[in-house]
Amino acid sequence: MHVVIAGSSGFLGQALVRALRSRDHRVTRLVRGDADAPDASSWDPYAGRLDAALVATADVVVNLAGSPTMGNPHSEKWATELRRSRITTTSLLARTVADAERPPAFLAGNGISYYGDHRNVGDPVLDESADSRGDALLTDVTREWQAAADPAVRAGARVCFLRTAPVLDRASAPLNLLLPMFRLGGAARLGDGAQHFPIISLRDWVDAVVFLAEHDEVSGPVNLCCPEVPTNAEFTKALASLVHRPAFLKVPSPLIKVAAGRMAPEVLGSLRTRPAALLDAGYAFHDVDVRDVLTAALAPSA
Repeated sequence: MHVVIAGSSGFLGQALVRALRSRDHRVTRLVRGDADAPDASSWDPYAGRLDAALVATADVVVNLAGSPTMGNPHSEKWATELRRSRITTTSLLARTVADAERPPAFLAGNGISYYGDHRNVGDPVLDESADSRGDALLTDVTREWQAAADPAVRAGARVCFLRTAPVLDRASAPLNLLLPMFRLGGAARLGDGAQHFPIISLRDWVDAVVFLAEHDEVSGPVNLCCPEVPTNAEFTKALASLVHRPAFLKVPSPLIKVAAGRMAPEVLGSLRTRPAALLDAGYAFHDVDVRDVLTAALAPSA
């Protein structure tokens, strides 16, 4: 199988490339600037430049491109680039997929924030059929991000929207930012701690995306999160326990709203998501709950 990947230089992209190649799939990386390797192809999404012939030869196109989610939540420049980078790359790839004589499958990056905060409606379990609520920054971005893939959908391509929860690994945010604080005894629940906080281990994220690439019966939204989503209090307690520190502190909600700015809804909102599409398709998770995910994330690198 030939897989074309945008965003291959990022943390998730590098892991996905390794996994696909370990299964003998051919990978072509879309790179900004000069293509300096046989497995690379140059593109410029802001100039609308992409090798359409390459896309037409692919079995699967994956878009993981986008500016970092972690940034200054009070910065307009950061928020603008967060939105622009995702929508611009998805739009160009979707149009190119749609123009192919035989449109390849399109695995379009997206975020679990699509659903928005559901605490005020009883905190229901959110599978892929759930609605999207509110106007938080990341919720708005994920809606536009998904809509940018419409040309591929209309052309009849198999499109999966990768509604990704925070991917936990000691080498990446947010865990590498939390670990030093927790190890110093600064474990603290956020607000009342009752809000659900979707997460997924790196190995499950990678294996689930490979599964989606290889199983052409799956399409539409796909929640990439562990099956048993913890509350913030449960997450805090589990991580503190694994680093052998107490967890009795609390950060008040008003302080979070001031410090986190437009990202406060991501911290205080509740997303009790369930990866129904993956489970129904037969994907078997390595890491089912918060303890599993954190144990895998903190394990020494192989």
